[in-house]
Amino acid sequence: MIHHHDFQHEGLTLRSTVHVPGGPAAARRPTVVFVHGFSNNRMENRSFVLMSRLLESIGIASVRFDLSGHGESDGDFFDVTITNEIAETRSVVRTVRSFDFADPGRIALIGMSMGGVVAGIVAAEEPGIRAACLWSPAAVAPFEMGSGYLKGRDIAAEIREKGYFDADSHRMSPALVDDIAGLDVYGRACTYSGPVRIIHGDKDDIAPLPYARRYLDHYGGNAELEVVPGADHGWSTVPHRTRLHQATLQFLREHLGR
Repeated sequence: MIHHHDFQHEGLTLRSTVHVPGGPAAARRPTVVFVHGFSNNRMENRSFVLMSRLLESIGIASVRFDLSGHGESDGDFFDVTITNEIAETRSVVRTVRSFDFADPGRIALIGMSMGGVVAGIVAAEEPGIRAACLWSPAAVAPFEMGSGYLKGRDIAAEIREKGYFDADSHRMSPALVDDIAGLDVYGRACTYSGPVRIIHGDKDDIAPLPYARRYLDHYGGNAELEVVPGADHGWSTVPHRTRLHQATLQFLREHLGR
């Protein structure tokens, strides 16, 4: 069964798609919450849709939601901050736990790119997350923003001129730039003690692989890194996306009791 649910957070409506496997109506199912990447949405170029269907086929429910300022959710991208995205994701997770189909003790996270960074932090800071799978986490972002340049462009100069930084047709505010630059990606994620699988392509030129490897230096032995030869940031070939999904499915089947 697929239906839509509107979450409420700080006066904003966050719109979502919910996948619930068939079976007894009263059954409590393991449930995955997806966190999409920067300037993307809950479809994540259909990768989240396909993953939700795979999960449904093995009895795992899922919730894909649009962060504020993205997709169909309320808000303007200019008001987006990573701090707010973390708060929104935590709020969604808390509500999902109350759904009649969800097993509150078996909630997992999947995050893509900047959503992977958010998912890693939420797993550490929101109690009771059973497992986290990070796809191409953009842990490079604070270091890139902190350098003052993005894709070779002077961030501060562009903000002085326009009042925002034009990030692929999205108005990135000075507040978002500062928020990302000051984000302690590894320090905030590493307190999570549950199982973590990081899946990253070695041809990722958006979020270079060494920044994903650095997670392993901070976690306490509970994280594993799967490097996929030839895969880019967007998992843009059929074999690479298939491997990403199958590796995720195997990880969640193991840790969510399926």
